Amino acid sequence: MRIIGGKFKGRRFDPPAKNWPTRPTTDYAKEGLFNILMNKFDFSELKVLDLFGGTGNHSYEFISRGCTDVTYVDKFYGCVKFTNQTAKTLEIEDFIKIIKADVFKFMSLSKEQYDYIFAGPPYPLPNLPQIPDLIFKHNLLAENGTFVMEHNPNHDFEANPHFVQKRNYGTTIFSFFENLKEG
Repeated sequence: MRIIGGKFKGRRFDPPAKNWPTRPTTDYAKEGLFNILMNKFDFSELKVLDLFGGTGNHSYEFISRGCTDVTYVDKFYGCVKFTNQTAKTLEIEDFIKIIKADVFKFMSLSKEQYDYIFAGPPYPLPNLPQIPDLIFKHNLLAENGTFVMEHNPNHDFEANPHFVQKRNYGTTIFSFFENLKEG
Protein backbone atom coordinates (compact mmCIF):
# COMPACT_ATOMS: atom_id res chain seq x y z
CA MET A 1 0.00 0.00 0.00
CA ARG A 2 1.33 3.40 -0.99
CA ILE A 3 0.17 6.96 -0.36
CA ILE A 4 0.05 8.57 -3.80
CA GLY A 5 -0.26 12.27 -3.06
CA GLY A 6 0.23 15.09 -0.58
CA LYS A 7 2.74 15.45 2.22
CA PHE A 8 3.03 11.66 2.77
CA LYS A 9 3.38 10.89 -0.96
CA GLY A 10 5.43 7.75 -1.53
CA ARG A 11 5.09 6.40 2.04
CA ARG A 12 4.51 2.66 2.01
CA PHE A 13 2.73 0.51 4.56
CA ASP A 14 2.48 -3.24 4.54
CA PRO A 15 -0.64 -4.56 6.22
CA PRO A 16 -0.47 -8.16 7.42
CA ALA A 17 -1.49 -10.29 4.45
CA LYS A 18 -2.44 -13.50 6.23
CA ASN A 19 -6.22 -13.80 6.73
CA TRP A 20 -6.61 -10.11 5.88
CA PRO A 21 -10.26 -9.35 4.98
CA THR A 22 -9.50 -6.42 2.69
CA ARG A 23 -9.22 -5.67 -0.98
CA PRO A 24 -7.22 -2.43 -1.09
CA THR A 25 -8.01 -0.14 -4.00
CA THR A 26 -5.30 -0.37 -6.64
CA ASP A 27 -2.94 2.60 -6.98
CA TYR A 28 -4.18 3.05 -10.57
CA ALA A 29 -7.84 3.31 -9.49
CA LYS A 30 -7.03 5.41 -6.43
CA GLU A 31 -4.97 7.85 -8.50
CA GLY A 32 -7.84 8.24 -10.97
CA LEU A 33 -10.34 8.86 -8.17
CA PHE A 34 -8.15 11.42 -6.39
CA ASN A 35 -7.49 13.28 -9.66
CA ILE A 36 -11.26 13.78 -9.92
CA LEU A 37 -11.62 14.76 -6.25
CA MET A 38 -8.69 17.21 -6.31
CA ASN A 39 -10.50 19.19 -9.02
CA LYS A 40 -13.76 19.19 -7.05
CA PHE A 41 -12.83 19.85 -3.41
CA ASP A 42 -10.64 21.88 -1.10
CA PHE A 43 -9.59 18.96 1.09
CA SER A 44 -8.75 21.23 4.03
CA GLU A 45 -12.45 22.08 4.36
CA LEU A 46 -13.88 18.56 4.07
CA LYS A 47 -15.48 16.38 6.69
CA VAL A 48 -14.83 12.83 5.40
CA LEU A 49 -16.35 9.44 6.23
CA ASP A 50 -14.47 6.30 5.17
CA LEU A 51 -16.79 3.28 5.41
CA PHE A 52 -15.38 -0.26 5.29
CA GLY A 53 -12.08 1.56 5.93
CA GLY A 54 -9.91 -1.57 5.74
CA THR A 55 -6.24 -0.58 5.72
CA GLY A 56 -7.12 3.12 6.05
CA ASN A 57 -5.81 3.73 2.54
CA HIS A 58 -8.37 6.42 1.64
CA SER A 59 -8.25 8.08 5.04
CA TYR A 60 -4.46 8.56 4.79
CA GLU A 61 -4.79 10.01 1.28
CA PHE A 62 -7.25 12.64 2.49
CA ILE A 63 -5.14 13.59 5.49
CA SER A 64 -1.98 13.64 3.37
CA ARG A 65 -3.71 16.19 1.13
CA GLY A 66 -4.78 18.49 3.97
CA CYS A 67 -8.02 17.05 5.37
CA THR A 68 -8.20 17.40 9.17
CA ASP A 69 -11.55 15.69 9.87
CA VAL A 70 -11.73 12.02 8.83
CA THR A 71 -13.89 9.33 10.39
CA TYR A 72 -12.83 5.75 9.61
CA VAL A 73 -15.21 2.83 10.26
CA ASP A 74 -14.46 -0.89 10.05
CA LYS A 75 -15.56 -3.86 12.13
CA PHE A 76 -12.47 -6.05 11.73
CA TYR A 77 -10.15 -5.77 14.74
CA GLY A 78 -6.97 -6.32 12.68
CA CYS A 79 -7.84 -3.45 10.33
CA VAL A 80 -8.65 -1.09 13.19
CA LYS A 81 -5.42 -2.02 14.99
CA PHE A 82 -3.38 -1.50 11.81
CA THR A 83 -5.02 1.87 11.15
CA ASN A 84 -4.38 3.01 14.72
CA GLN A 85 -0.71 2.02 14.40
CA THR A 86 -0.37 3.77 11.04
CA ALA A 87 -2.04 6.92 12.39
CA LYS A 88 0.55 6.96 15.20
CA THR A 89 3.41 6.40 12.75
CA LEU A 90 2.21 9.29 10.56
CA GLU A 91 1.41 11.41 13.66
CA ILE A 92 -2.12 12.10 12.39
CA GLU A 93 -4.13 10.95 15.43
CA ASP A 94 -5.66 14.44 15.77
CA PHE A 95 -7.12 14.25 12.25
CA ILE A 96 -8.68 10.79 12.22
CA LYS A 97 -11.41 9.26 14.37
CA ILE A 98 -11.08 5.48 14.18
CA ILE A 99 -14.26 3.57 14.98
CA LYS A 100 -14.51 -0.20 15.30
CA ALA A 101 -18.11 -0.92 14.36
CA ASP A 102 -20.38 -2.63 11.90
CA VAL A 103 -20.85 -0.11 9.08
CA PHE A 104 -24.60 -0.70 8.82
CA LYS A 105 -25.11 -0.18 12.54
CA PHE A 106 -22.88 2.93 12.43
CA MET A 107 -24.93 4.39 9.56
CA SER A 108 -28.20 3.85 11.39
CA LEU A 109 -26.95 5.46 14.62
CA SER A 110 -24.76 8.32 13.38
CA LYS A 111 -26.13 11.83 13.76
CA GLU A 112 -23.21 13.40 11.84
CA GLN A 113 -23.22 14.64 8.25
CA TYR A 114 -20.20 14.46 5.96
CA ASP A 115 -19.13 16.45 2.90
CA TYR A 116 -17.57 13.37 1.31
CA ILE A 117 -18.27 9.71 1.98
CA PHE A 118 -16.32 6.81 0.53
CA ALA A 119 -17.47 3.18 0.80
CA GLY A 120 -15.25 0.33 -0.31
CA PRO A 121 -17.26 -2.71 0.82
CA PRO A 122 -16.28 -6.30 0.13
CA TYR A 123 -17.61 -7.02 -3.37
CA PRO A 124 -19.49 -10.21 -2.36
CA LEU A 125 -21.31 -8.41 0.50
CA PRO A 126 -24.97 -9.46 0.11
CA ASN A 127 -26.40 -6.05 1.09
CA LEU A 128 -23.88 -4.01 -0.96
CA PRO A 129 -26.67 -2.76 -3.31
CA GLN A 130 -28.47 -1.14 -0.35
CA ILE A 131 -25.55 1.08 0.72
CA PRO A 132 -26.34 4.16 -1.43
CA ASP A 133 -29.98 4.17 -0.30
CA LEU A 134 -28.92 3.85 3.34
CA ILE A 135 -26.51 6.79 3.05
CA PHE A 136 -29.42 8.99 1.99
CA LYS A 137 -32.03 7.38 4.28
CA HIS A 138 -29.86 8.12 7.33
CA ASN A 139 -29.05 11.64 6.06
CA LEU A 140 -25.29 11.10 6.33
CA LEU A 141 -24.33 13.18 3.30
CA ALA A 142 -24.31 16.95 3.76
CA GLU A 143 -26.08 19.21 1.29
CA ASN A 144 -24.06 19.37 -1.94
CA GLY A 145 -21.92 16.51 -0.62
CA THR A 146 -20.50 13.62 -2.67
CA PHE A 147 -20.65 9.91 -1.95
CA VAL A 148 -18.40 7.51 -3.87
CA MET A 149 -18.98 3.77 -3.82
CA GLU A 150 -16.35 1.32 -5.02
CA HIS A 151 -17.75 -1.84 -6.61
CA ASN A 152 -17.22 -4.30 -9.43
CA PRO A 153 -19.14 -4.70 -12.73
CA ASN A 154 -21.70 -6.98 -11.03
CA HIS A 155 -23.41 -3.88 -9.60
CA ASP A 156 -25.06 -0.95 -11.36
CA PHE A 157 -26.37 2.13 -9.55
CA GLU A 158 -27.34 4.32 -12.50
CA ALA A 159 -31.05 4.07 -11.62
CA ASN A 160 -30.47 5.60 -8.17
CA PRO A 161 -31.94 9.14 -8.07
CA HIS A 162 -28.73 10.52 -6.53
CA PHE A 163 -26.39 8.86 -9.06
CA VAL A 164 -24.36 11.32 -11.16
CA GLN A 165 -21.56 9.37 -12.85
CA LYS A 166 -19.34 6.31 -12.78
CA ARG A 167 -15.70 5.80 -13.60
CA ASN A 168 -14.18 2.45 -14.58
CA TYR A 169 -10.63 1.42 -13.75
CA GLY A 170 -10.45 -2.13 -15.03
CA THR A 171 -12.76 -4.19 -12.82
CA THR A 172 -12.90 -1.42 -10.21
CA ILE A 173 -15.81 0.96 -10.64
CA PHE A 174 -16.48 4.14 -8.69
CA SER A 175 -20.12 5.28 -8.70
CA PHE A 176 -20.63 8.92 -7.69
CA PHE A 177 -23.74 10.16 -5.92
CA GLU A 178 -24.57 13.70 -4.84
CA ASN A 179 -26.91 15.32 -2.36
CA LEU A 180 -27.73 18.32 -4.49
CA LYS A 181 -29.35 21.39 -3.02
CA GLU A 182 -32.93 21.82 -4.23
CA GLY A 183 -33.62 24.82 -6.49
